[in-house]
Amino acid sequence: MKKKHLFNAALLWAFLSLTLWTTGCSDDDGYPDVDGQAPSIEMTLEHIQTANGRTFTLEGTIKDADGISTIQLQCTDLNLNKTIDLIEIYEKPLETYELSYDFKIQPDEIGEQFTVKVTVTDVGGRTVSQDVLVTLDGDFEDPVFVIAPEKGGMVTVLLREGEIPTLNMNISITDDRGLDYLLVNIEGIEGYENLKIDADGEKAFEHSFNITMPNEKKDYPMTLTAVDKTGKSTMIECTVSVTDVQDFEKMYLADVATEAELNSDVFGVPMRIDHVGEFQYQALYYCQKANTEIFFLPQKTSFSPVCYGIDPTDEAMLTDDPALAKPIVLTEANVYYKININILLKTYEMETYSLAEAVDPWPASMKYGLPTMDKWNNNSGEMMDFTFGLTSDNPTGVVSFKQDATNPHLFYNEPMSLTAGESMNFIIHNYHTDQWWNFVRWCSDTEEEPEIFGYYTGSAFKNSNYTGPTTTQDVWSKPKVTVTGTYQFWFDSHLGRAKLVRVN
Repeated sequence: MKKKHLFNAALLWAFLSLTLWTTGCSDDDGYPDVDGQAPSIEMTLEHIQTANGRTFTLEGTIKDADGISTIQLQCTDLNLNKTIDLIEIYEKPLETYELSYDFKIQPDEIGEQFTVKVTVTDVGGRTVSQDVLVTLDGDFEDPVFVIAPEKGGMVTVLLREGEIPTLNMNISITDDRGLDYLLVNIEGIEGYENLKIDADGEKAFEHSFNITMPNEKKDYPMTLTAVDKTGKSTMIECTVSVTDVQDFEKMYLADVATEAELNSDVFGVPMRIDHVGEFQYQALYYCQKANTEIFFLPQKTSFSPVCYGIDPTDEAMLTDDPALAKPIVLTEANVYYKININILLKTYEMETYSLAEAVDPWPASMKYGLPTMDKWNNNSGEMMDFTFGLTSDNPTGVVSFKQDATNPHLFYNEPMSLTAGESMNFIIHNYHTDQWWNFVRWCSDTEEEPEIFGYYTGSAFKNSNYTGPTTTQDVWSKPKVTVTGTYQFWFDSHLGRAKLVRVN
């Protein structure tokens, strides 16, 4: 009996030894233990602040001397369940791995915070986990001036007889998280040198100024700075010019009623008109609706401090005072108006011309949407549909415009969703199946703030009767979207004017 007990004990010891050796090794054959320790995780951030519709990144350094087998990322509330199998990817375990995994929060996510569990397993089956807190309170956007003087522009205060020169200025600012303050600095104007105005954490902030200026011709540098609660800021530098009648470099036609409408577009509102002589401007404008009301402005973003409209004391004349100016009323629909104004004499003249009289820059034989375009421009007789639209790459990617049912010179596209902070990149070009054929092409005057779309002189198809704007510069428009929303593009091929405006 004694020998039998000794034999059984020896068998038991051999079995336990084998079991311990198997447990201390990897479940995967060929991966022996090095230190037998669990993996280590060092996440770059344990709290990630993001926002709806944005992508966040789980980053960190993972180490294990025995070899990392898998990394699992889990968050049920975000429908995140990702396993990164390093042996499958690299055909071997890794001792060090730099985790970098992107995940996009859905735009309609209603939750406010989430926990992502990061679990690492090594070849020995040992695991370690770490939680990462994800909250939707990130601040990624700088404050936006919705209504403010144009950056780098001129704010004109006109010296009027018998009146105290006053800078009337409306400021509207938004921020996705909350505004801290507005800082106003007008050099040389007492009370407005580094004037700080609290915004109290509001996401939308408005303030109106009525600033008395010295009664003398002089320019004053002005800086407006909006600062949000996280310290992000946006600055506008411009000049306040106190002067008498000024021959403005630019003038605009406004066919909207409010300053909010003046500033709700990406570009094109108000519409730039032509400076045809000293103190003289000419507007060519398509009137879609009878009794459309318009004003003329030397500044893009506000009806103040200068606004040209009908003088109520003499309706044959203009006034530049926004407090007095009445709108010029365009009574006829579906015609083009030619309006000449002289801001020195305060006079204006108007006449109309028909849609049939309006000339496009391509040959009259080419009809939009019909097979009237010589495909290879070699008189081979092979024709294709003549269309054009926006492209960000090449003519095969052109999304062709629709032509207005009433005005054949007016074109538009389907509404598009644009995101704040997004920079566009496009020209207007004909559609073609075979890359670059510059049959018709329009380029803008500037990249970031396009105002005039000139017909590219290198275009193959030309109408000698066309007198609209042209350009030799191959400028691609790159305007920046300031407010997320749905927008529609409108283009007038006769006028060479386009606008990208909000759709309600």
